[in-house]
Amino acid sequence: MIESLLFTIMLIIVLGIGSQWLAWRFGFPAIVIMTVAGLLAGPFLGIINPEEDFGQLFNPIISAAVAIILFEGSLNLDYREIKGVGRPILRIVTFGALIAWVLGSWAAHYFAGLSWAVAYVIGGLFIVTGPTVILPLLRQAKLKARPAAILKWEGIIVDPFGALLAVFAFEIIKFLTEESVTAQTLLLYFVASAVAGLLGWLFGRVSGWMIEKGHVPEFLKSPFVFAFVLACFSISDEIMHETGLLAVTVMGITMANMHITSIDDMRHFKETMSVMLISAVFIMITASLTIETLLEIFNWNILSFVVLMMILVRPLSIFLSTIRTDLSFQEKTLVGWIAPRGIVALTVSGYFDSALQDQGFEDARLLTPLTLGLVFATVCAHGFSIRWMARKLGLAIDDQPGVLLVGGSLFSAKFGEVLKEMNIPVLITDSSYDRLITARNLGVPTYRGEILSEQTDYQIDFTPYEYMVASTDIDSYNALVCNTFVPTFGRTNVYQLSLHNTTGDDLRGLDPTVGGNIIFHDGATWEVLNKKVESGYVFRKTKITDQYTFQQYVNERADDAELLCILKTSRKIVFFTEESSVKGEDGDIVISLGPPNKGSDKIREKYEENSNPTITRA
Repeated sequence: MIESLLFTIMLIIVLGIGSQWLAWRFGFPAIVIMTVAGLLAGPFLGIINPEEDFGQLFNPIISAAVAIILFEGSLNLDYREIKGVGRPILRIVTFGALIAWVLGSWAAHYFAGLSWAVAYVIGGLFIVTGPTVILPLLRQAKLKARPAAILKWEGIIVDPFGALLAVFAFEIIKFLTEESVTAQTLLLYFVASAVAGLLGWLFGRVSGWMIEKGHVPEFLKSPFVFAFVLACFSISDEIMHETGLLAVTVMGITMANMHITSIDDMRHFKETMSVMLISAVFIMITASLTIETLLEIFNWNILSFVVLMMILVRPLSIFLSTIRTDLSFQEKTLVGWIAPRGIVALTVSGYFDSALQDQGFEDARLLTPLTLGLVFATVCAHGFSIRWMARKLGLAIDDQPGVLLVGGSLFSAKFGEVLKEMNIPVLITDSSYDRLITARNLGVPTYRGEILSEQTDYQIDFTPYEYMVASTDIDSYNALVCNTFVPTFGRTNVYQLSLHNTTGDDLRGLDPTVGGNIIFHDGATWEVLNKKVESGYVFRKTKITDQYTFQQYVNERADDAELLCILKTSRKIVFFTEESSVKGEDGDIVISLGPPNKGSDKIREKYEENSNPTITRA
């Protein structure tokens, strides 16, 4: 049994993380691949059945995982992020949720054939979208800031409210059908919900205060918060079922808006854990299904209900609730289409499936296949369509990866101008207005402010930028910037200029993981690059062809030109570094910094007759 359980745990983790990797590698929605992987390992091939293998631990594990995922999501809900979209978000999570509840309940009754009692329970549950599916989709889709913020906030805020609405409808049913359930019992539900919110706020304030005041050592901060989250969830859920989700959501929002200095470290830890838990939980749930349950999804009543929820109920709830807000028609259309359901809907529906049948509602047996049908349909349809629809509506960031240059200088300004001419998103940041004047005069986008300030997260949309180049004249500052943004851009996509070989500021002896990758070649310091630009060096864009190969280019230009980067035919940017062996291929464009005339006329005359490289000057 131990070996079997160990094998199950191993396979769940491998399938979950493997699905995430495949999604990243081939650009597919991660949720779809995880769903397919779980179904293959479970009901189709019969390799594992987590529900049987874990036994009584199955539901508690799922519940705890959902609580941590929800807390991690709410830890990102800083009020400063919703500047300009606060009103639409408030409308959607209140009026929109109410409209979706009513319309969803009617659809469940008239189309799925459920009794009114069961319909209102499932209608309340289906207002959820959830961070387990929304957050991975947002990472993949690269939406503009406004629609991304709306979908993220709605997914996290409405998740616990959907479960609470379902519980509320269930309590009403018991109040109407059981003599033992009185108005006092119903009042207890509202009291328990209020207590859960208060408990979440209290846990958030206490844990945040202890961390900020230094009462928790650095190495214990993340485990400490992790323990507090589980305690908050468990205590609240013991008071009343499903209120724990509300408690951890309030706890996360409370801590997010206390602006704790070390919140980013905890956020990165929780995000890593959240990715692992989302992967594992989706595999566990899908692998525990049966073929019979899957076949029930294809019941005509269920299919019609699913279609109605997707193409009518969701869009109507968004358009009606956002009347007289500043959301554009395109934003309403996208938000009205994207509403994938996930883990919370699956787990809570399983609870009400048995609870309602115990109350004598036989039609409640349809809740699980009904939920599965909606989850699978929305995950697949929205997962594959969100990027396409965002592009069509003009709400997606360009596919071309951008470059964020930290540090204003003549070199940064000229380099940024070249990137801008090639339609590569570029932004130059600096805390000094004077150092940004050249870039502003050249029409290069700039941001005046300290890149390391926490305010930056809410004033700069990092989505368009895949690469960061720290290009100030201070090596230690460049290293600090790169280290800070490794979680955002990835270790391989943060760069800094060549280090100065000075006694007082020599970072060469430090561990290679400190700072970014040294860009360009050894010796291309801030002073060297800017001196070259000041002395008349120009930026060139050279296209590599079959007639003029990259090796020919290197042989003739390497001595007098500073090779900067290559724009690949795939639109990916590859920077030249100290240790990389970058090679250009047919169709690639090499950006370099070289003398204004030396050798350029000779090269142009030699290859223009063959319509070879396209050489232009910035």
